[in-house]
Amino acid sequence: MAATMVLDPKPSSTSPPPTLPNPYTVESPLTDTEDDLYTRLKSLYRQIEFIEIQEEYVKDELKNLKREQLRSQEEVKRIQSVPLVIGQFMEMIDQNNGIVGSTTGSNYYADSSISLLSQSEKPDVTYNDIGGCDIQKQEIREAVELPLTHHDLYKQIGIDPPRGVLLYGPPGTGKTMLAKAVANHTTAAFIRVVGSEFVQKYLGEGPRMVRDVFRLAKENAPAIIFIDEVDAIATARFDAQTGADREVQRILMELLNQMDGFDQTVNVKVIMATNRADTLDPALLRPGRLDRKIEFPLPDRRQKRLVFQVCTAKMNLSDEVDLEDYVSRPDKISAAEITAICQEAGMHAVRKNRYVILPKDFEKGYRTNVKRPDTDFDFYK
Repeated sequence: MAATMVLDPKPSSTSPPPTLPNPYTVESPLTDTEDDLYTRLKSLYRQIEFIEIQEEYVKDELKNLKREQLRSQEEVKRIQSVPLVIGQFMEMIDQNNGIVGSTTGSNYYADSSISLLSQSEKPDVTYNDIGGCDIQKQEIREAVELPLTHHDLYKQIGIDPPRGVLLYGPPGTGKTMLAKAVANHTTAAFIRVVGSEFVQKYLGEGPRMVRDVFRLAKENAPAIIFIDEVDAIATARFDAQTGADREVQRILMELLNQMDGFDQTVNVKVIMATNRADTLDPALLRPGRLDRKIEFPLPDRRQKRLVFQVCTAKMNLSDEVDLEDYVSRPDKISAAEITAICQEAGMHAVRKNRYVILPKDFEKGYRTNVKRPDTDFDFYK
C-alpha cells in the first residue's frame, strides 16, 4: 500500500507577490457623495427643529381657539335664550316672589329682582320741618290737602278743586319736602316717581308706565301722584328727529290724556315739581290740568331766619352763636344750602372733638357752602 502527497503547483513568475496590510496607512477624505449626504442630514435636522417649533405654536393657537369657541358658544346660548317680554303682575306669592304674566300667554314665577310698581311709604316730613314757605304751604293745602280731606266743602260751594299743582323754582327751595308734607297730613296713598323713570329702553314702555301709575292711583284712591323733575318728559314739543325724541313726546301725550281721563269724583291729585318751568309744554300748563302753579323763590331775610331756626332747633349751640349775623348777609342762598351750612358746622365741631358748636364752626360751614359768584366753577377756566 503506498501513499502520495499532492503539492500545490509552483507559482508562476508572472503573478504578483502577496501583500500584507500596513497598519500606518491614513484613510482618504470623504468623497463627494458622502459630503452631500452629511449636508443633507444637517438640513433635515434643522427642518425637524423648525417643525417642532411650529408644533408648539400650533398647540398654543389651538388652546386659544378652544377658549374662543367656548366664548362663542356662550354667546350663541345667550342670543338663543328667551327674549325680554312685557309682563304684567298677576299675583303676589310672598314678600320676594310673585306670578307675572307675559304677552305670549305664559305665566312666570319671578323673584324679587322684578321691580313692582307700588305706592310709596307715607313720608315722615311735616310742615314744621319746613322753615318758611308760608304762602306756598297755604296754596298747596288749598289745592291738594283740603280737597282730599274736605271734598264736600267744594261741592257745597259749587266749584271744582284743582286737579294738579305745579311746584317750580330754583333747586333746594323745598318743593319735594312740601309735597311729602302734604302726603303726611292726609290719609291718601302717596305714589312718587321721577320723570326720567318713564323713559324706558323699549318702545311703548314709557306710555304704558304712565297708564299704570294712574291706574294704581285710581285703585288706591284717595291718592297723590308726585312726579319730580317732570321737565325730563314734559318739555315743549317740536319736530322730533330721532326715535328717542318721539318716544318722549308719546309719553307726554299719554300724560296729558291721563290727566284729562279722571273726573273730580275720583280723589286723585297730581303734584309736579321742576326747576325749569319755562321749558314745559303749554298744553300741560293750561287750566284743567295744572290749575295751581306755586313758585318757590330763594328765601328772603325772614325766610332765612325761619330756616336757620328749624335747622338748629336740635343742635347744641354755644351762647356766642348769633344766627342773625348769617341771616343778614346779602348772599342769595337756598334752604338746602342753609341746611348744609348747619350740617358742616356740626361736622367741624365733631372734627375738633367738641360737643358745643361755636361761631367759628358756623363760619367754616358758611365759607364751605357759600362761594362768591366770581369763584364759582373756576375749574372750568
